[in-house]
Parts: sequence; structure tokens; C-alpha cells
Amino acid sequence: MANRPDQKLKTSDPIEQPTTTSTTQAEINNSHQTSTETTYLTLQPPTPAVPPETDLESDYPADLLPQIQNVVSTFNVRCTLDLYTIANKARNSEYNPKRFAALIMRVRSPRTTALIFSSGKIVCTGAKRCLEDSRLASRKYARIIQKLGYPAKFTQFQIQNIVGSCDVKFRIRLEGLVLAHRRFCSYEPELFPGLIYRMVQPKVVLLIFVSGKVVLTGARVKSDIDEAFKIIYPNLKIFMKSSTSTDNKDAET
Repeated sequence: MANRPDQKLKTSDPIEQPTTTSTTQAEINNSHQTSTETTYLTLQPPTPAVPPETDLESDYPADLLPQIQNVVSTFNVRCTLDLYTIANKARNSEYNPKRFAALIMRVRSPRTTALIFSSGKIVCTGAKRCLEDSRLASRKYARIIQKLGYPAKFTQFQIQNIVGSCDVKFRIRLEGLVLAHRRFCSYEPELFPGLIYRMVQPKVVLLIFVSGKVVLTGARVKSDIDEAFKIIYPNLKIFMKSSTSTDNKDAET
């Protein structure tokens, strides 16, 4: 008896499924996914070589703490000053209005220099040991003005700038550092031999030299100087010059 066209197959009859089609489709999906991932990885911008924050404390040697080199402070005596009279009566003072509008006065202990303006505003600079030296010197300048007969008062004392410096004791590849941190760096060796690094937080400016010397400026508290150096030190180690390359350059010269 002949089978009719609409007759269904028996359930016992196996139905062979084409395996090549499913395998080919899976390969196509995998290749499409791989190409997509490759394109995504290629289009991503390169990230700067910054070490993880957890390693900052462990990589930072305690003996490289930056030392204070200069403290700039300001205060106001709240009275009008006759700079010619002060220059004639006070010792260690000079006043030349043609060169500079302020009177220059110096004290030996602590060794500092003051710029005294006729409005009563005074800038004290040169303190090196600690911030308290700048305050002590400022009080001495106010006391000298009081002894000259002026109703001077020691008010509005503020630290305006702290300059610190240190030596990391290894040479630094400044070219690599400026490429990895170009958003914060400027380096033009034809104009200035140091790399200028403007840190955002804390707001400190660092002058980094190839010899390993680092100057930090712009801070108003000592803790900002220490924190800025702790942040920059691991990055300096990444771009440390190897001793072999240094020896080869010395041999060529």
C-alpha cells in the first residue's frame, strides 16, 4: 500500500539533523563576538601608568621626607608707615623707592627678610626650619615697628607659600613621565631643565629634575607637601633610569 503524501512519519524513525549548519553558526557567532571585543579593546584610550593607591605607603621610604626650604607669610600692623623714617631709625633695613616700593628689613634669629609696605602690610620670607619660625619672625618685625612709635598690631597672619625639597637618589626619565601624565606636566628642556608637574589634589606644583631632585611649592600647610610627595614618588620609581643606560651614555660621552 503506497504512502499518501500527507502521511506522517513514524515516531520510531530517527530524524537526522544537519550538524554542519549549527556548528557553522556557532563559529560565526564566536568570530563576531571576538571581532567585537577586539574592536572595543582597540578603541579604548590608553590609561596612564599610575600605581594603585594601596601601594603608596609601602613604597614610600620614611627617610625621604621633604625638608622645608622657605616659608612665605603675610600679616598686617593696621597703621600707616613712613618708610623713610623707619629706614633711618631701624638697623638692617634699606629703602630705595626707585627700585622697589617696599622697605627691606632683616633679622638674624630666625634668619628672615621682611618686605614692609607703607599701607601696613608686611611679607615675611626666608624661614627654613619650621612654620613657627615664620610666625616668630613676623612678631619681631611688628615689635620693631612698635618701638619706633607706631601703634602697630600683629593681625591677619597667614602662611601663603611653603617650599620644600628632597632627593629621591635615582635618575628619572622625564620624557616618559611627561608622556604618561601629559595632562599635568609641561617639559621644555630648551627653556627650563626641570619638568613642571601641577598636581590637582593637593594643589601643589612640583619641579622634577633628571638628577632626582624634587622641589615642591604652592602649599599652605606642611601636610600637603608630604602628601604630594607620597603620591608622586611611586610614579618616579616607574620612570627610574637604569644604571646600565646611564653607564652607556657616560661611555659614549
